[in-house]
Amino acid sequence: MNKAVNDGVWSGSWVAERLGVRLEGDDELTGMLGLALRRNPKRAHLLVSNVLGKHVPQSPSVVYGAGFALGRRVRELLGAEEAARAVVLGYAETATGLGHSVADGVGLAPYLHSTRRPVAGVARAGGFEESHSHATSHLLLPEDPALLVGDGPLVLVDDEFSTGNTVLNTVRDLHERYPRGRYVVVALVDMRSAADAGRLAEFAGEIGARVDLVAAATGTVRLPEGVLEKGQELVARYEAESAGAGGLSSAAPSGPIAQFPAPPNSGVAAEAGREGNAPGSGVAAEVGRVGNAPGSGVAAEAGQEGNHPSSGLAIEAGRESNPPGARGTARSAPTGPQPEDERTHPHVTRVDLHWPPGLPDGGRHGFTPAHRTHLEDALPAMTARLAEALPADARSVLVLGFEELMYAPLRLARELEQVAEGVEVRYSTTTRSPVLAVDDPGYAIRTRLVFPAHDTPADGPGERYAYNVAGAGFDAVIAVVDSVADTPQLHAPDGLLARLSAHAPQVLLAVVPSYVPGPLALPERHPMLPEPLRGPAFSSYAPEEVGWLLQDLSDVTLEAPTEEREEAIQSGGAHYAESLPVEYQPSEQYQELFHTALAESAARLAQAAGAVTEIVLAERSPRPVLVSLARAGTPVGVLMRRWAQFRHGLELPHYAVSIVRGRGIDANALRWLAAHHDPRDVVFVDGWTGKGAITRELTAAIREFEASDGITGFDPEIAVLADPGSCVRTYGTREDYLIPSACLNSTVSGLISRTVLRADLVGPHDYHGAKFYRELAGADVSVAFLDAVSARFAEVVDAVDATAKELLSGDREPTWEGWAAVERISEEYGIHDVNLVKPGVGETTRVLLRRVPWKILARAGAGADLDHVRLLAEQRGVPVEEVAELPYTCVGLIHPKYTRGATGADGRAVNL
Repeated sequence: MNKAVNDGVWSGSWVAERLGVRLEGDDELTGMLGLALRRNPKRAHLLVSNVLGKHVPQSPSVVYGAGFALGRRVRELLGAEEAARAVVLGYAETATGLGHSVADGVGLAPYLHSTRRPVAGVARAGGFEESHSHATSHLLLPEDPALLVGDGPLVLVDDEFSTGNTVLNTVRDLHERYPRGRYVVVALVDMRSAADAGRLAEFAGEIGARVDLVAAATGTVRLPEGVLEKGQELVARYEAESAGAGGLSSAAPSGPIAQFPAPPNSGVAAEAGREGNAPGSGVAAEVGRVGNAPGSGVAAEAGQEGNHPSSGLAIEAGRESNPPGARGTARSAPTGPQPEDERTHPHVTRVDLHWPPGLPDGGRHGFTPAHRTHLEDALPAMTARLAEALPADARSVLVLGFEELMYAPLRLARELEQVAEGVEVRYSTTTRSPVLAVDDPGYAIRTRLVFPAHDTPADGPGERYAYNVAGAGFDAVIAVVDSVADTPQLHAPDGLLARLSAHAPQVLLAVVPSYVPGPLALPERHPMLPEPLRGPAFSSYAPEEVGWLLQDLSDVTLEAPTEEREEAIQSGGAHYAESLPVEYQPSEQYQELFHTALAESAARLAQAAGAVTEIVLAERSPRPVLVSLARAGTPVGVLMRRWAQFRHGLELPHYAVSIVRGRGIDANALRWLAAHHDPRDVVFVDGWTGKGAITRELTAAIREFEASDGITGFDPEIAVLADPGSCVRTYGTREDYLIPSACLNSTVSGLISRTVLRADLVGPHDYHGAKFYRELAGADVSVAFLDAVSARFAEVVDAVDATAKELLSGDREPTWEGWAAVERISEEYGIHDVNLVKPGVGETTRVLLRRVPWKILARAGAGADLDHVRLLAEQRGVPVEEVAELPYTCVGLIHPKYTRGATGADGRAVNL
């Protein structure tokens, strides 16, 4: 079995021999882990990682490599496309650097870690409790509130997975706020007990999400009966010996080899954080998960989903992880007089790193791929300054990070290790976790330095610790802290710098600016935008079918007679979206025609809805967020959602938003979507294309939105049921046939009006408006339409598969044939305005229902698809002209230059 050796001895043997504790599992376990003791009412032993860089100084390449390799395994698990949509979350304090390294391995994933440090002016985006820790609350303080939003995988990283409690608490909290379909839990070691092994899978089933586990090594801790009492007695005996030899003050007395000043229930490693969280050791308390039960393997939660016994990456390095020279006594610090200030201390030198302005010091507020690139570019120059400041004869150097500040020191240490020839570089960090120190080769914590907190912590002053540094024989120590921690306490006679100076000939201090988002760092995302409206309070659709990103204007009188609206629109006196047409009330004959058309076309509609959904799932996103363009797109969006549920068991989010020709899409709706979903997953949905005006409108609107808000990722390509105009790539068919939902207005669209955009009703921070026509419930066929089409899904499965396969393999590039035809017709008929030419069955129907029609052009030989058009045209006295060569089944022409005195083409007034 691989051993982490101190003078040839496993660094867990001292505890194992005295308490009978055993590690069982992968061969890598004893190379990755040692054992120590702490005073804790629930667990006495502590698992001490040799590859984490917290308690045990280690090669920075080993520490970084361990996390990076886990990240690569996550990337392989997810695949490149899913990995690009992932967000990585690490736990404070112990796993902040590990999580950041995992994020690097995943690739383009942004990174955030929880924190114990409240930051003034930064709003909390979430948090969770670590029930076994002495400091239980974890805060999530991202600069960008959209960081945790989206349906991409969330990767949670901790050093150890013991019981899974902390990860379950985290996922439960975040899933309620920002639900998603997949989580990946990552840890160095999975030490869950058999009893805990099935909890994660059960939990995943409860929330309806997939949860994967990835860990470098897997095993469990075997504890004999009475181990807790024996451990407590052992700790108490050493503590008493230490007290009898002079006490354990923060001045760090020397003397006894065992020192343990931690108060009862302090969760020894709590702050140190779970790094070696012995079950219940609280070691990882700070990280949270301190209460890892024996064998709970904090990392288990991290998921040993792909735990390969040999994956312990850092194992070999781990075995040499005994701090260079970790052979000293347990002396905490020198007993002689200490200097008053490091600025005059002959062994302390301040080094200005020239840290790049605006570059975060870590992931407390989020760290993006762009930040990573910036850091990579700056590392060589910063490291050169450190190397120049080292003594020429230095051969053994420790880079010492500070509590949550782990990643920046780690990257500096790794760069220094690569460029400093002939210098052995090691890396570790200070911690809040009190652990018993015993100067024995078989014990993981050989020495301890004690010093006062120097960052004005929120929980008040207290002792802090650096392990396995005293007596390690380092020629120089580079202490890296953030500016919040560069306080008088750091430079005090009993402070960290003085303690380090007693054990190293040279101490360098490098201060990284603490990154705090400025008052304008949170872009205008209007976080108070209301949640989507849902039925039955707004629309006749079931609440899960669609959420309307609109404001309810039901109590506002917006309707105007059709002829008044048309005159105002064409004269330039009003925009069409500033009022609503009077809702057309279909005759009994027209209603019968609708139901006949629905019965005849339901299977064809089902096939088209299935085909376009399959293309979206194959090309756009495996878990798309459907965003219908209200209102014609809404029934289609619901059908696509139903198909995804029917065929793939997917519950796709679906929303409806407003887009207005000449005014663009509702920017506030986009802001809400970006705050709750990954814009890259959004697929805009419409019913059909005519000449492609809305496609062009959406493209321009998204471009403007990106420029104004800085939010990118929205794809303006629309997915439609039918694309007769050849304007998009994502469609179910390019045939121009009757879509029954085009036959009616609100009564087939959830009783929702078309959308309204008027300055006196819609402010700069409001959604566009719409009305809910509750009074028309008796004539509503919205759900009946959906049910009739959905009922045909089962019979068209084979046809959908064949259609989707054909479309995916064929040439679907838009030809814009429809636009060319509209321009030609506009000129041939003397209209000279393409906005008054409405091609296709759906658009022609709209002309007859909402506008003042002039004439209808119908393709010669068009059959039943035009029955409802002919009926409406007859009722309104509009001529239907058959045309031999027409790329559409029909085209509706709006009366040009309309006034209320105008007449139709036949010389008589248009009947309304």
